[in-house]
Amino acid sequence: MPKPTSIPTFADAYAYSLDAWQRSVLFLDVMRERGAQYEEHRTQTAPNVLEFEVELIRDGRTLARPVNYALVKIVPPEGVAVDLSKRPFVVVDPRAGHGPGIGGFKADSEIGVALKAGHPCYFIGFLPDPVPGQTIEDIALAEANFLETVIARHPSADGKPCVIGNCQAGWAVMIVAALRPELFGPIIIAGAPLSYWAGVKGQNPMRYSGGLLGGSWLTALTGDLGAGIFDGAWLVQNFENQNPANTLWTKQYNLYSKIDTEAARYLGFERWWGGHVTLNAEEMQFIVDELFVGNKLAAGEIRTSDGTAIDLRNVNSPIVVFCSKGDNITPPQQALDWILDLYDSVDEIRAYGQTIVYTVHETIGHLGIFVSAGVARKEHDEFASNIDLIDVLPPGLYEAVLTPAGEVAEGREFASGEWLMRCEPRTLDDIRALGGNDAEDERRFATAAKLSEVNLALYRTYLQPAVKAAVTPSVAAAMRNLHPLRLQYALFGPDNPFMDWARALAEQVRETREPVAPENPFVAWQEALSQQIVDGFEGWRRTAEYLSEQSFHAIYGSPTLQAALGIDARAGKPRKAAKSLLHQELVEARIGELRSRMEQGGTCEGLARALTFVGMARGGADERGFEAVRRLRQARPETRQLDLAAFKAVMREQYFMLLIDEDAALAALPALLPEAMEERRSAFAALREVLEASGAVKGEAAERLQRVATLFRLGSEPPVSITAGKTVRNRKAS
Repeated sequence: MPKPTSIPTFADAYAYSLDAWQRSVLFLDVMRERGAQYEEHRTQTAPNVLEFEVELIRDGRTLARPVNYALVKIVPPEGVAVDLSKRPFVVVDPRAGHGPGIGGFKADSEIGVALKAGHPCYFIGFLPDPVPGQTIEDIALAEANFLETVIARHPSADGKPCVIGNCQAGWAVMIVAALRPELFGPIIIAGAPLSYWAGVKGQNPMRYSGGLLGGSWLTALTGDLGAGIFDGAWLVQNFENQNPANTLWTKQYNLYSKIDTEAARYLGFERWWGGHVTLNAEEMQFIVDELFVGNKLAAGEIRTSDGTAIDLRNVNSPIVVFCSKGDNITPPQQALDWILDLYDSVDEIRAYGQTIVYTVHETIGHLGIFVSAGVARKEHDEFASNIDLIDVLPPGLYEAVLTPAGEVAEGREFASGEWLMRCEPRTLDDIRALGGNDAEDERRFATAAKLSEVNLALYRTYLQPAVKAAVTPSVAAAMRNLHPLRLQYALFGPDNPFMDWARALAEQVRETREPVAPENPFVAWQEALSQQIVDGFEGWRRTAEYLSEQSFHAIYGSPTLQAALGIDARAGKPRKAAKSLLHQELVEARIGELRSRMEQGGTCEGLARALTFVGMARGGADERGFEAVRRLRQARPETRQLDLAAFKAVMREQYFMLLIDEDAALAALPALLPEAMEERRSAFAALREVLEASGAVKGEAAERLQRVATLFRLGSEPPVSITAGKTVRNRKAS
């Protein structure tokens, strides 16, 4: 920030005054453009903010249970070629008050990086108004139908679709994946809350909102005031309230202070931010009761209309969780603590055959997860480029660690892009280390959920009939138009006759524009004043958050209230999904089957077992090793005929055999290898090339490779020797 270095002169004051006046005129003109843009956007039949041309594939309104969702194909821009043998990507945008398109808002976006990686892309969006009577379950069925359509359109694709669920679309995608797991390839959930009560004391106040408002009765009231329609502008208002400094000052000041360069970016974002949509009251009530306040998804307590329990452990595709410590809407605890609700250990994750990969950004905010071009070029680019690596990872819990490619010394030819992705194994303690609720916190939230049920019942019994009788559809429409967020667009829009002069005056100003010099002392004072305003709002926010947290703890931590609502104050942490005895029986049966098949297979299975055995000592996996495996698959006759799904099945089976009985699995390895010495040597050379793609094989991994060399029975002289912790090739054996 510039600082005054001298006493300001009359010339400084004149230059600043002229610049401030011109900026004010241009600012008002941008507000006029924003209002006109808002009116134009709201009159469109299917408004969106996608940067890409699309082709309608499936209209959800034509389904047996119609919904206002649609599946579109992204038409690749000129110069971008897609490979139909690659798995398609399907981006699902959140219906959380805004319209669709944020996943493809820019060229550098989730859709953009998937196209760049050569994948066909599809997008699931929605119309501004719901189909009367549609439910969350109807939407889940529609999304399953859309995925069936995508799969049918790509019969030669090497893998099922990769599905990206942003924010509220994340939990929706996970529900569909739990009900129809066979439709999914890897799932990426970005900034998506799945464990709504979780958070860190003093940091995540939004989770207290439902309890402080008395629960979901207010949601029911809002739906009734909308004549059965819930206005998504209220959801946007909730987001705005989380950062009053940005909402009430910084966003507008940033435009005003950078009016010559910031207008296009500001208008582009406002086109999405002001694209308010509506939901059926029943849809919103389900979301609040079952998810926001009830927190039932991770506990497996949500059921479909036919009684089917939605158990996230049924998801058998890899799950990639992208979250950020700078996200005050969906903090890492809400994005990750469902893992703690479902599993007692990483071994239990493996027993369900699940692969979970997470990455935690240090600073980016909630919207930046989907909007930031920097995030798209880094995290999303790496996920898109390495989605097949994620798909074949052994079951378990991993953290995706990104390293600048310039720092990679070995195997650089196997890495692409500006970053190198490595998946490092983690335990549940790594998730716990991020912070979260203790048993007392869980009891408080459970008390809030119980009180919500009571208040909702009271509202429905005594107030709802009168509200419904008083509110007609025309009254509800008038109240929606008078929402404060809509009014701020209308006040500066084309219907305001006092804004007619802004366009003409702004044109004159642009012709005579005289920006002030950055070193002008008045500019420094302006910046200092702005910072004082921001600090004031920030102090207000911190005070309000502190008081809300303390109030929540005092009210719902009351032993009297807990006892009155049936919450046992002596109970431990109550949120845990029920265990399935049937699943344990199936696991035991599968173990018996794998034991019986350890000597079955050929060179492909033998290479997979040897590769897994040595790789387990390294712990993680990175894209260099997977690229070497991909080349190996294409080069060797025993693996060339395998598609990715079959290759994944082989790798997982060999991994589980080693977990069950490592000694027996290794003892059976020679039986899988070819009889001819040259074939065994060729197979071992291919194995060694894959292992060394990620760098020299050292330490325990080198010792394991030596053991494998012995099992390959390559003759009197082994192809590797261990010296000073490094693997040394034997030139004669090579």
